[in-house]
Amino acid sequence: MLKKTFKTLFFIQVFILNFVFTGNLKAIIPLYNLPNEDILKKNSFAIAKNAYQLLYFGQIKESLNLAKLAISLNNSDPRIWSLLAEAQIANKLYQDALNSIKKGKNIDPKMSELYFSESSIFIKQNKIKDAQNSLKKGLNLNPKNINGLFQLGNMYLMEKNFKKSLDTFNEAIIIKPTFWQAFNNKGLVLFELNNIPLAIENFKKAIEIENNAEPLLALAVCIQNENFKEAIILAKEALSKNPNYVDDEYRKEQLWGQKIQQQTTKLFSSKELKQDIATAKLLKK
Repeated sequence: MLKKTFKTLFFIQVFILNFVFTGNLKAIIPLYNLPNEDILKKNSFAIAKNAYQLLYFGQIKESLNLAKLAISLNNSDPRIWSLLAEAQIANKLYQDALNSIKKGKNIDPKMSELYFSESSIFIKQNKIKDAQNSLKKGLNLNPKNINGLFQLGNMYLMEKNFKKSLDTFNEAIIIKPTFWQAFNNKGLVLFELNNIPLAIENFKKAIEIENNAEPLLALAVCIQNENFKEAIILAKEALSKNPNYVDDEYRKEQLWGQKIQQQTTKLFSSKELKQDIATAKLLKK
């Protein structure tokens, strides 16, 4: 694998034939122009970016292998340590990821991405206070990072600090008005606050930006009493897009609160969704 990768990444120039004569014996020795250290380091970050692209497309094991190759070529670039940590997180190698983040911080303690990645690990480990501390450090370095703001808003939501959660999501939306996830999670907060009309408005806005399963189902739950027929259509579409939303625990992981969960259970008890729910349970991961 390693040889194949090098052959792909580095084109060795055509070898020069050098003739060496010893008496009547002539030997042909090929001389290769190998890439120097600077070229290796330059290509290492390109390899790391390719690893991140694989991660984006869900090829998590391949991404990790490529990120390891990149760091073996250049372990002095904090960006590569950050990308390696992301690949390790995707593969649920959380302690390895924390070690990579620590090494990245030792090189550049002001790289905000390292703190955001660290925070995501602490969230998965249910270390909410540690996650908040890491997030705030990252946002101090990069206050307009929308993913960092979104994570912080989610933490406030987990703590049921609804005002701070809404303020943080709004801050992210100001920076990026097409950030559908922030509109969606604003809707989740507003539902728990019994502000259903405003929750509907935010779920609709999220759907306008991205026709995603989560706001589709959330909107269906919101309108089931007023427009049952439309709610069933939306719920069917949501479950076909992402069958995982049939599962209560999965929705809980997406920070659905107690009130919207209860109303989702009510919607899912409809006979019109019986077949869709059975199919979703078979297809969910």
